[in-house]
Amino acid sequence: MTEETAVPMADATGVRDAVTVNMPADSAYLSVLRTATAGLAARLDFTLDEIEDLRIGVDEACAMLLSQALPGTELTTEFELAADGMRISVSVITADGRLPARDTFAWTVLSALAGEVDAEVGPDDRVSIVLYKRRGTLEPA
Repeated sequence: MTEETAVPMADATGVRDAVTVNMPADSAYLSVLRTATAGLAARLDFTLDEIEDLRIGVDEACAMLLSQALPGTELTTEFELAADGMRISVSVITADGRLPARDTFAWTVLSALAGEVDAEVGPDDRVSIVLYKRRGTLEPA
């Protein structure tokens, strides 16, 4: 497992940090990723409920992706920390580049937990699920 922290990048809203975590695409390592998610969210002063939502959301995104990950590949998680929230991109290399279905219960739960959710396919059939959680926003009823 490797972890690297990029140099803070300035954007229109101020300073932003980026952290990338690479680990084997195996559910045995997800506890490490949940802990990293909670630690970074706490650094941004998310509430305890928001931190738990992010932990569960990352876990759910990983579960959706690990089922189609090629054996022996890595799960890559990129965290971008901004003044108003956190963007998390979880990705794996897959055999066919199939996007997760958006009409499932799992996608509905993920959307409720994270706020904004999207999925995309990149080079080499790398499938990503991207979560964006704003700090302190009211969730729709």
